[in-house]
Amino acid sequence: MSLLVGLFDSGLGGLTVLRHVQQHYPHSPCLYLADTARVPYGTRSAEDIRAIAAEVVRWLRQQGVGVLVMACNTSNALALDVAVAEAGVPVVGLIDSVAAVIESDRVGVLATPATAASGAYRRAIHAVRPGATVMEVACPAFVPLIEAGDLSCAELQAAAQDYVAPLLHANVDTVVMGCTHYPLLRPLLADLFPPGTRLVDPAEAAVGRLGPLLASLGDLPEGEQPLLGAAIR
Repeated sequence: MSLLVGLFDSGLGGLTVLRHVQQHYPHSPCLYLADTARVPYGTRSAEDIRAIAAEVVRWLRQQGVGVLVMACNTSNALALDVAVAEAGVPVVGLIDSVAAVIESDRVGVLATPATAASGAYRRAIHAVRPGATVMEVACPAFVPLIEAGDLSCAELQAAAQDYVAPLLHANVDTVVMGCTHYPLLRPLLADLFPPGTRLVDPAEAAVGRLGPLLASLGDLPEGEQPLLGAAIR
């Protein structure tokens, strides 16, 4: 029987991670918990986020997951150690996964307020690229507006222009979409940055690590090949 892959987030965002898992490893069963009762995570205190992560990961462990994917950047930034302690199984994180594949020294990060305030992306990127300039921008309006479902509303477009402005001023050439909701805004964000700017989805890097992990556990179905790296585009 295949290992059950567990994922969680505060709402719709983690579904972008689940989609990547199912596209690349369609024979791996998944269990996704959408904590819509407590969305958004990104404006909560670190104490709340850590308590929520412990509760959610314990529940996933009770369901028998064999691998846990942190499909939430905010929880990853503030409670990865909690998830590792509670999971009892291998844990794949988003932030360290994407930091390992960044190839630029001018990096912008769009993130929730909690993730941006934590400095987790800056630390992770500096661990592998010490000389990189990393600018993290908090985007408090994004998740509530995305959850509301109208991705073309004027309020969302205005918020995006405000959040992108400091990154344009800093002349970044790589932008990490540091919340799993944000890939849903890829077309909008792409229009706001100069041509050639790389928009990076951390889920792609995390899923790139998941395949080799499943293979090492003897759980990659015949005919499926582990990704050898993340597709950055």
